[in-house]
Amino acid sequence: MMQFRTVQNDHDVDLLDTALRHLSDDLGDVHVAGQDALNAALGGAFPSAHAILALEDEALRGAVLFSPVFSTVRGAAGLYVSDLWVSDEARGKGLGRRLLAAAADRAGHLWHADWMSLAVYHSSDASRRFYQRLGFAPDTAATVMKLGPDGLGRLIRDAG
Repeated sequence: MMQFRTVQNDHDVDLLDTALRHLSDDLGDVHVAGQDALNAALGGAFPSAHAILALEDEALRGAVLFSPVFSTVRGAAGLYVSDLWVSDEARGKGLGRRLLAAAADRAGHLWHADWMSLAVYHSSDASRRFYQRLGFAPDTAATVMKLGPDGLGRLIRDAG
């Protein structure tokens, strides 16, 4: 029987790290966020991230990592899903959809989120089809722009 639980302790963080490493491998990404970074993001009075694990008889089958976001255009809080991973054994059984629903439900309770956003790699056709089946649509009106640690440090230093 599939069980969902929020990440709450060091063992759970280890499982989450394992899931995210599998996701990085699947995508051909370099995995940078280890257990220390995950503990920092998931802990404290105001966590910057939340996570839910999917376990089947204690075997890791999936995980979702998500964060709060607020949109003035929508006039509401939402959640940004940064990572969703489902094991090979559990793919095609609705687990990804159930993990996203669990994240949405938790974000709704924690910060009244009523919309969801995520990014999909252009090269990941299967992921794009999965999200489109759930009703996600590309946002062609916006371009994602990023500022890395060096640029962020300069921005802060130069503002002053």
